[in-house]
Amino acid sequence: MTRRGALIPRANGPHPSTVGAATRRPGRRKERRRQALQGWGFVAPAMLIVLGLSIFPAVWAFLLSLQSWDGFSTPTQVGLANYRQMVTDAALHDAVGHTLLYTALFVPASVFLGLGLALLLNRTLRFMGVYRTAIFVPFVASAAATGILTTYLFNPQFGLANTVLRALHLPQQGWLEDPSQAMVVITLMSLWGQAAFTTVIYLAALQDIPGELLEAARIDGANRWQSFWHVTFPQLAPVTVFITVWQTIEAIQLFDLVYTTTRGGPLDATQTIVYYLWQTAFKNLEFGYASAVAYGLFAVTLVITGGVVLYSRRTKVEAF
Repeated sequence: MTRRGALIPRANGPHPSTVGAATRRPGRRKERRRQALQGWGFVAPAMLIVLGLSIFPAVWAFLLSLQSWDGFSTPTQVGLANYRQMVTDAALHDAVGHTLLYTALFVPASVFLGLGLALLLNRTLRFMGVYRTAIFVPFVASAAATGILTTYLFNPQFGLANTVLRALHLPQQGWLEDPSQAMVVITLMSLWGQAAFTTVIYLAALQDIPGELLEAARIDGANRWQSFWHVTFPQLAPVTVFITVWQTIEAIQLFDLVYTTTRGGPLDATQTIVYYLWQTAFKNLEFGYASAVAYGLFAVTLVITGGVVLYSRRTKVEAF
């Protein structure tokens, strides 16, 4: 018998709730482990493809840049000789100059042209969807189609451009066969294909600007130009940084349009870095030196991108 209100001693052992929690923990761990394995099962195939198509070739190309190899004989270790050769390679220096010229022509033009087209398409008009689709069509055209179109338009003998000049009684031009004009023609055709990309990006950014800001500017007495310069353009600054970096990278890597039109001519006037790299590797069979050029191009691209990103963050115009 126990007195009323006295405590009844419990049997020795853990509390039932503690026992339940302890038995649930292994089950939860097994469930989390099963979910993790299931997730890796879905991710593993794509990860292997990424590793196989990007990381492995990059590592192999770096090792190859330290060798001299023609693709058939036994590779010879040369250390940094390929990188030292880049400093004195006159043909590579010319290709760098041509690439810089193309970049200087293409990047500002693509940015301003894309912004202008986006402003024109950011309106409520009949058949606006047709206009926007027509602007975007050249972007999805293949490089081969663009190259063939360029050849027919700017052929000095039977091209449309010289046909128009003859009809207007103006002097005919050499276009793709003139070393001083060939890079300009390639820039024009690149703009025809790539301006759609910048237009779509700018158009999306314009439609994301709150209408209250523009309405407030109008109420304060700002005209269209003042509203654009003081309200719209500052809102587009991060997009402009992104487009500039992206188009610069695209310009540095120009290859397909040169390959389908001039093959680096005339007189190597359109030989860009990537075309020179391709020619060195697959025509001259200097795979080690071509790999060194590829890594030099990668380093330059990385420095440009990193510099722009750091500058944009310091000026509080972050686009990445």
